[in-house]
Amino acid sequence: MPVFPKPGFAFEYDVPAEIARLRQHKQKRAIPKREPGKVLAATWNIANFGAQHRRDQDRSIMAEIIGWFDIVAIQECRGNFGDLFDVHHKLPKSYRVIMSDVAGNDERMAFIYDSKKLTLLEEIGEIAFPPSRFKTIKLPGINLSFDGFDRSPYLAAFAARNVSLMFVNVHLFYGNNKSPSIARRSLETFAVAKWADLRQKSSSAFTRDLVALGDFNMPKCEPGDPIFKALTRLGLELPEHSTQIASSISSDANYDQIAFLPQTTQQRFTGLKGVFDYDTVIFPDLWQNGTNQKNFRTYLRYYLSDHRPMWVQLSVQAP
Repeated sequence: MPVFPKPGFAFEYDVPAEIARLRQHKQKRAIPKREPGKVLAATWNIANFGAQHRRDQDRSIMAEIIGWFDIVAIQECRGNFGDLFDVHHKLPKSYRVIMSDVAGNDERMAFIYDSKKLTLLEEIGEIAFPPSRFKTIKLPGINLSFDGFDRSPYLAAFAARNVSLMFVNVHLFYGNNKSPSIARRSLETFAVAKWADLRQKSSSAFTRDLVALGDFNMPKCEPGDPIFKALTRLGLELPEHSTQIASSISSDANYDQIAFLPQTTQQRFTGLKGVFDYDTVIFPDLWQNGTNQKNFRTYLRYYLSDHRPMWVQLSVQAP
């Protein structure tokens, strides 16, 4: 995504006051407290993270939200990962960071996780198909050939108690809303679904508990949407979330998603899943009861993000 323009106006805010608003809204949105036997996982696309000039107070707001979860998949971390580590340093010392190398749009993908809750296991890598298998990534009505990912999904396995979980962090191709871009995006989405199906069936899979999460650039989370159809075609499921709020702050798009395999990880889903719409409570002096929407959104997408975090709770209790 191109870097958003820096706001041409000044607005300062009181960090403790804004954090208090966020914590109060966290209760309203029923984000549970972190607890033993449960893993709170989230995904957050932080717009052009490292390319836009966030300040210390902005990174404090980010760290507050990220610290509510056991693991957070972050997309759009640019080649300059300084901001990522500045946020990391504001979290408790038990939190760790792992990240991919740069790919399309000079972007990395990263995980921030609490090492007291999750232990990093041996498998870290990317979803990749050899060129000889590109032809297996095909969908009815799409004549375009799959030629690999623009940004290869980044995966890492973790242990929580005696359970191993594979988290797959994705930021799929967007392009535009024209047919060629939709076709390419659909094929990338289906490739994630194909990989998950292959891992589920493989006798040598590292783990069959898979969570695919991130920015799928899915306009609508409903059966008629081509990206939804591609993702769920081989069995991945997108359970409804309690808030039913879009993940984009400026539209009703459901870009960000968390998907499970029904035979395995879906059984760990506690039923708690949602989107945290921080933009509805933060910076009320800038929002001005909705009369200053344009400046508000310009400020928010530059200093925080144009996406909202999505989260889910999984059980890692012994059966």
